[in-house]
Amino acid sequence: MNPPEVSPKAAVVKAMFDRIAPRYDLMNRLMTLGMDRRWRRDAVEALALPRDSRALDLACGSGDFCADLARIGVRVVGLDFSAEMLRVARVKRRSACSTLIRADALRLPLRAGSFDAVVSGFSLRNFANLEDPFRECFRILKTGGKIALLEVDTPASPLLRAGHRIYFHKLVPLVGRLVDRDAYAWLPSSVSYLPDEAHLMAMLTDAGFRDLNKRRLLGGAVQLITGHR
Repeated sequence: MNPPEVSPKAAVVKAMFDRIAPRYDLMNRLMTLGMDRRWRRDAVEALALPRDSRALDLACGSGDFCADLARIGVRVVGLDFSAEMLRVARVKRRSACSTLIRADALRLPLRAGSFDAVVSGFSLRNFANLEDPFRECFRILKTGGKIALLEVDTPASPLLRAGHRIYFHKLVPLVGRLVDRDAYAWLPSSVSYLPDEAHLMAMLTDAGFRDLNKRRLLGGAVQLITGHR
């Protein structure tokens, strides 16, 4: 089987994350005021996985989700496209991930029906497309397996939306210049790659997921989507 071609977007995203990997955790904490930790815990709690469950952290980055799942006795595989992010995960989360794999979310090198859960944190807008990763997640999950996706969103309230726009489009790129001008200037515009709620839910449904639920966090600036295979 031939590997999928790397799209121009995928190549840009990979190069960007390889470049910012050493400072990625610091920027996450600064940009979210540490609230990203709470959001991941919310996702883990929503999954309610028993000990010794097997979970995939898709686009695992530096391995934060891996660590949160490992704390409750879940066996975690971390997968990412960026070699440098995996290197950081290996150093910082040495005991968290059972396995770290460098691979593309469009075609997972994992057996069908071999995982109890898939989690992914703030990665959807970075994929070349979402249909293929959603189908792959469905394929590798056991019947009844769970998915939890954390991603940015736009508040429904006009007042909150205005404040969010100032923060996300002005303050984040300004702070991000301390780390990488191009990467954090790109971040706000990357939201344009996210489908709206109806389209996103439809794609998950088309992939086979059921019992889908969207929970709004931080006034709607962040979304947590859960569902079952």
